[in-house]
Amino acid sequence: MSPTRTTAAVVESAGSGFTLGEVALDTLRPDEVRVRIVATGVCHTDLGVAAGALPFPLPGVLGHEGAGIVEETGAAVTRVRPGDRVLLSYTSCGGCANCRDGHPAYCETWLPANLLGGQRPDGTTPISRDGTPLGGHFFGQSSFAGHAVADERSVVKVAADAPLDLLAPLGCGVMTGAGAVWNVLAPRPGATLLVTGAGAVGLSAVMAARLTPSTRIIAVDRVPGRLGLARELGATDTIDTGGEDLAETVGKLTGGRGVDGVVETTGNAGVLAAAIGTLAARGTAVVVGAPAFGTEVGVDVNFLLPGRHVTGLTMGDADTQALVPTLAELVAAGRFPLERLVTHYEFGQIQQAVDDMLAGTAIKPVLRW
Repeated sequence: MSPTRTTAAVVESAGSGFTLGEVALDTLRPDEVRVRIVATGVCHTDLGVAAGALPFPLPGVLGHEGAGIVEETGAAVTRVRPGDRVLLSYTSCGGCANCRDGHPAYCETWLPANLLGGQRPDGTTPISRDGTPLGGHFFGQSSFAGHAVADERSVVKVAADAPLDLLAPLGCGVMTGAGAVWNVLAPRPGATLLVTGAGAVGLSAVMAARLTPSTRIIAVDRVPGRLGLARELGATDTIDTGGEDLAETVGKLTGGRGVDGVVETTGNAGVLAAAIGTLAARGTAVVVGAPAFGTEVGVDVNFLLPGRHVTGLTMGDADTQALVPTLAELVAAGRFPLERLVTHYEFGQIQQAVDDMLAGTAIKPVLRW
């Protein structure tokens, strides 16, 4: 069978931006699925890799919040069949201790399989151009393209009438914010939560927190418009760090007690240090935002002794087959208003979508074919 040809947004070199052109997709391995992409969310991780912040092999094709329709499946695929509507997320090996224990986001192969390798486990790439391999297999999908070869473990089936151009971001940013709240913090009745950063991940955490028995949800940002949106989506209080001190304001809001949980999404070391300092006894800070490698944050060890926790998070510690369909159902029921975050662009406008995201005028760009 001859390779499938499709249009993709190729990053030629670090910082070069996205260039549309024709690529070829390899024939499927037994555990792979070819998906006709309907929509793809744009995530800050895509932009960081495109800028050269991580050693992904370039030229290459990124994109990891894909949504589309299955066209063909490999011989060993059982989860989906041609015609199914699917959302795409990260991949995992399925066999290591963490995968077997229900935590595939901490798969032993996670970094090379999703973020850094640019190829299948066997060393091949599913994407080429004029016979030359390109970096691909990004999060098991590389969905900045009209079609994608995806690992079966990256594919999540959704309802036949699911609005794919709305749900595409569920596979990464939204799942990460929601998972931080539901899977890690698991707030008890009356809990107070602090969410630093009101971008797509932070606002998803706010919406998730609203569906818990938390009674106080504090959103933090420097952009007044995003703080206003956070209030509409469930935040009970907001802190504008452009003019307010984070620790001082949290102290006033909580009567000096501090917060039970923190979701830190900014990747700013100073914000993280301040947020950790707001924890009440037995509180937990979930570190989602990723600063540059080598970044360190100092914490007084004695401050941690009253049961305070600081934990890192990847992909919401989510089992995609369980959490993504649940999120899709909540969106359909109007209980998780994802549409408030999404701005749509045609696929050819990918560079405009990136520019708007960097400028802060779009919270979650979604590209449509």
